[in-house]
Amino acid sequence: MVDIGTFNAPAVPKFDGDYDHWSLVMENLLRSKENWGIIDPRFDDLKTTLKDLKAKNYLFQSIDKTTLKTITQKETTKQLWDSMKVKYKGSARVKRAQLQRLRRTFEILEMKVGEGVTGYFARVMETVNDMRNYGETIDDVKIVEFFFRSLTDNFNYVVCSIEESKDIDSLTVDELHASLQVHERKVIEKKTEEHVLQVENEPRNARGREKWTSQRGGSSFRGRGRCRSYVNRSTINCFRCGKVGNYQFECTNVEK
Repeated sequence: MVDIGTFNAPAVPKFDGDYDHWSLVMENLLRSKENWGIIDPRFDDLKTTLKDLKAKNYLFQSIDKTTLKTITQKETTKQLWDSMKVKYKGSARVKRAQLQRLRRTFEILEMKVGEGVTGYFARVMETVNDMRNYGETIDDVKIVEFFFRSLTDNFNYVVCSIEESKDIDSLTVDELHASLQVHERKVIEKKTEEHVLQVENEPRNARGREKWTSQRGGSSFRGRGRCRSYVNRSTINCFRCGKVGNYQFECTNVEK
């Protein structure tokens, strides 16, 4: 058994303007060093054992000022400890109520559409760890089975593969997480490749058509690009009317 008197002495508290807190901690420190009689000669240090005073020094150093002010019983180490236990650990009834709330939260958890594997695992395991802190016994098998039934339909194939190829009773949560991450990366890579192939195989005329109008020598026409060149009509003889400037198929002169 280690004697608390062999521990290193706690640091001397620094005064920050709050006299009540400073005086409380400082008085206990001086009493534990058997020096409080210098401040108050009427005080009898023998009323409290030195071990209790020294132990209380460590509690004072570990509790912040705001919390310490809310504790009414500070005469002994046990009173201080019990006050902290009641305040922050809670009664059995409160613990049961908290655990029931966490159980309901756990049962209705499900993966959202578009949610990543890592994000969903973090949400679930946060609730699981809270349940464990309140005394719930929940093993990896139960957690793995919960994930199987709460994942989105995108993971149906990989879930079936895991169930057929592995012993679920020996599958850990970390192993399941790793397997689902691998599947997720493959799905993302496949979608990326499909998108690239779709763009590459798309017909050029489907990506946007350019219509343009050009007027040269009194004529106009529309085209789909730059493949039609300008024709000098002053060199053309019409085979219908014999005149210069137009083709036979577009001649409007009446033959005499």
